[in-house]
Amino acid sequence: MRTTADSPEVQIDSFLSEADERSLANDVLDGLTRPFKEIPPKHFYDARGSELFERICALPEYYPTRAERQILLAHADQIVSATGASELVELGSGSPEKARILLDAMSRAGTLRRYVPVDVSQSALEASALELADEFEELSVHGVIGDFERHLARVPPSAIGGAPRIVALLGGTIGNFLPGTRRRLLREIGRLLGPHDRLLLGTDLVKDPAVLEAAYDDADGVTAAFNRNVLHVINRELGADFVPDAFEHIAFFDRRHEWIEMRLRARRPCSVLVAGLGLRVEFAAGEELRTEISAKFTRPRVEADFRAAGLGLERWYTDRGGLFALSLARRL
Repeated sequence: MRTTADSPEVQIDSFLSEADERSLANDVLDGLTRPFKEIPPKHFYDARGSELFERICALPEYYPTRAERQILLAHADQIVSATGASELVELGSGSPEKARILLDAMSRAGTLRRYVPVDVSQSALEASALELADEFEELSVHGVIGDFERHLARVPPSAIGGAPRIVALLGGTIGNFLPGTRRRLLREIGRLLGPHDRLLLGTDLVKDPAVLEAAYDDADGVTAAFNRNVLHVINRELGADFVPDAFEHIAFFDRRHEWIEMRLRARRPCSVLVAGLGLRVEFAAGEELRTEISAKFTRPRVEADFRAAGLGLERWYTDRGGLFALSLARRL
C-alpha cells in the first residue's frame, strides 16, 4: 500500500502493484490470441478516453447519464432517509457529479460523515476527493486507488462501527460483465455490506433497439473515437503498431442476449505487431475485435441477479421515461 495523499480530511491509499499495472498486457495477450478477439472495456479509460467519455455523456443520443442523474435528483433524499446512511462507498467513482447528489442529501439529513471513492485513476480520484472535501465541511474522504474487480477487500470498514453506508455502483457499469461474472461480482460486493448497509446499483433498461444503438453510435462520431482509443492505448503502452483508422466502429443490439456490443472491424487485411509482448496478430478483412458489451436489464433480471448473489431488492427507482433504473438492495 502507498498513501498518496494524507491530511485530516483526505486520505488516499494506492493498492496498484506492478502485477496490476500489467493487467493491460495480460488482457491483450489473452484477448488477441482467442479465436474471437476481444479486449475488456476498462482499457478505454486513459486520459484521452476519459475525456471522450465525458463528451459522450453530453451527447443528445446518450441518455443514460441524464436519466440516472434525473433519478438521483428526484430520489436522493428518499434513498438517504430509507438507509440512514452516513457514508458513501462509490465503486468506479470517476467524476464526482453523481456522488455529490447523494452527499448533498446526506448533508441535508445531518448524517454525512465519509466518502470512499474507489477508482484506478489516481489523478481523477485525487481531484474529486479534494474538490468534495473542500465543498462539504463535515466530510472526510478515504480514497482507494485500485480496480474494484480485484481490490474490494481494500475498501476500509465503516468509519463509525455499524453506522449504515451505501455502496454504489452507478452508470450501468454492471452491464459490462457477462452474466456469470456479473453475479460473482455482486456476491463479492455483498460481502462489503453489513446488516444496515445497502447496495445502490445503476442499470440501463431494455428498450427500443434504435434508441440503444444510437446511444452507442452517435452522429458526431465521438463514440467511434472512444472505441478506437483502446488501440491508441495498446500502441502507447505496449509498443503496438495498430492503425486505428483502419478499423471501423460497429455498435449493435444483440436481441437474444439483450445487450449492446461494440466492436472494431478491420477495413482491410492487416498484420499488427505488439512489440511489448513479442506478439504478431493477423486480422482478415472484415474481422472484428469486440471491445465492450453493455447488458440491458428488466426488473425481473435484476432481481434474479440479486437472488443469485445473496441479495434482495428493496426499492426500485426509474426516470420519467423508464430508460434507466436505480435499485436499492440488502444482503439476505
